[in-house]
Amino acid sequence: METTPAPAELIIDESEIEYVSYSGEHHLPLIMRLVDEELSEPYSIFTYRYFVYLWPDLSFLAFHKGKCIGTVVSKMGEHRNTFRGYIAMLVVLKPYRHKGIATELVTRSIKVMMESGCEEVTLEAEVTNKGALALYGRLGFIRAKRLFRYYLNGVDAFRLKLLFPHTELPPSHSHHSHTVMPSVIENYEANETKKGQSLSEV
Repeated sequence: METTPAPAELIIDESEIEYVSYSGEHHLPLIMRLVDEELSEPYSIFTYRYFVYLWPDLSFLAFHKGKCIGTVVSKMGEHRNTFRGYIAMLVVLKPYRHKGIATELVTRSIKVMMESGCEEVTLEAEVTNKGALALYGRLGFIRAKRLFRYYLNGVDAFRLKLLFPHTELPPSHSHHSHTVMPSVIENYEANETKKGQSLSEV
């Protein structure tokens, strides 16, 4: 009986991976394509723009020989008297997983959050996504809460949290809550309200 050979593992050199921060509208379709292909939760154009327009320095993309293979999208802001970072989306194409790319993307975003005065970082991950839970566990995240039927597909989520040493909030952060493009925020919040779940409240 013939057997189908397993696909050969993709061999890449770490030096071939280029990491760049979000730098304009030309990056938006690349992020949207990755997220739409790989994540179970659907997002509207307003959601993407909400994050990348207001916090472009927290979003990063990974490229291999000109091909976009991974991305992380994040935000930060005041939350219950805490300056908090939030990782909204993390995607790496399947052939490129388990090569440290996701770790590098998240680490770069977290580094900016730390330098910006964040006291903690949070995110949600499906309870069934063992790869993501292991990744964030290695980075020091703890499981703070279980959210039942959190995703539209009915799957529960863990809210994960990473705490930083306490530092005084730099005054320069006031611009984050009064950034330009208020229409982006309004469109995002209106769209998410229709879904019954607003990431801006996370």
